Amino acid sequence: MRNQQSDQEILALFREEQTKTYAFELLVKKYEQKIYWLIRRYVNSHSDADDLMQEVFIKVWKGLINFREDSQLYTWLFRITYNECINFHRKNKQQLHVDIDDANESEFIDHTSDNPLTGEQIQRKLQSAIDTLPEKQKMVFHLKYYQEMKYEEMSELLGTSVGALKASFHIAVKKIEQYLAEH
Repeated sequence: MRNQQSDQEILALFREEQTKTYAFELLVKKYEQKIYWLIRRYVNSHSDADDLMQEVFIKVWKGLINFREDSQLYTWLFRITYNECINFHRKNKQQLHVDIDDANESEFIDHTSDNPLTGEQIQRKLQSAIDTLPEKQKMVFHLKYYQEMKYEEMSELLGTSVGALKASFHIAVKKIEQYLAEH
């Protein structure tokens, strides 16, 4: 067999009892990095991303037998991942705090001085701004900005019109700009 099977080959193998586990391993191997980085854009910690990824693949294992192929396999995986991220965000909507032992000294530097921000500080500031967005705007922003996905593809994945997605992205950018200007 080739290194990477098509989705149709994986699904065919999954439907056979003797190759079901093998097919699932192929699916995980094929999509785990895409799923991980999709989750990682939505949650801040590697540990949370790993836990979420495990939850996603448990749901995939349980639901794959009922996958009707009305959409592409990745679209189905994306929707499961997106829903798990939303659920995680809702469950963990508690106030974020930094333990003083874990705090980085650079977080306490006066940024109003002429000292330029480091790349890491800029990333943290941008992530803080993104974290203030509502779930849907956050996902649209991640898909457009980080994954450079086309609106048409996002429309298929999220089940939202292209116009609504463009508006959502525009509003997200404006909110991020405002947050960055104020902080």
